Amino acid sequence: MKNFVVKTIANAGALAVAIWLLGNITLEGGSTGRKVLTLILVALIFGLVNFLVKPVVQLLTFPLFILTLGLITLVVNALMLLLTSWLAGVFDLSFHVEGFWTAVLGALIISVVSWALNVVLPDED
Repeated sequence: MKNFVVKTIANAGALAVAIWLLGNITLEGGSTGRKVLTLILVALIFGLVNFLVKPVVQLLTFPLFILTLGLITLVVNALMLLLTSWLAGVFDLSFHVEGFWTAVLGALIISVVSWALNVVLPDED
């Protein structure tokens, strides 16, 4: 349970950095508390997408992974971010990613920041 909370906090922090750095990834809302709640909910959706959908997509793109020496991972991560944006819209959360290339850059930022936060934060079950 503690590991789940740590990963959710790391995802929320990584998403916050991507929102802060990129103008085409937006998180809207009234108050700061509302934005934080929306960010945590989006981080939960992002974590579920990465847990449920990403392994299937990685399995299907495994030949491309070998062919591109792993660069297809950026595309898969961007697609997971776009899927998270779409699901956030379905759940009426004010998180939106505009365009594929913004998603690629956002996925790169989220990957780096999430990795750094997972190194710093404790990892216990």
